[in-house]
Amino acid sequence: MKQTHRVGGAILTGLMALMVVPGPAAAEQMASEAGLGAASALSTLIYGPVKLLYAASGLIFGGIAWGLSGGDSDVMMAVVTPAVRGDYVITPQHLRMEDRVEFFGQDPAYREETAQVAAEPPIVSEDY
Repeated sequence: MKQTHRVGGAILTGLMALMVVPGPAAAEQMASEAGLGAASALSTLIYGPVKLLYAASGLIFGGIAWGLSGGDSDVMMAVVTPAVRGDYVITPQHLRMEDRVEFFGQDPAYREETAQVAAEPPIVSEDY
């Protein structure tokens, strides 16, 4: 019986060691993340309504452009795409400058093309 208590005590001690409170470095990182989260939420409270107003205006003016162009959808999309696409929320990645805020949206085909060009190695000419 005493052997079972020792094994149980050893297991309990091991589990308690795994649940140790994080050290000062981890606590500082958690505080930093909390601060970035709060800053991104406050930034979104300002940025979000401005982006929504811009998107709504783009939809209205896109409809007007479509009507004035005689129903040309390409003209309408040239106005609507930058207004409606893009970021509506500021994230901690934006605040850390890991990702850029895209206020004026881009067509997805343009994004894929840009990503492919960025992934290709640069062309080096041997002629100087």
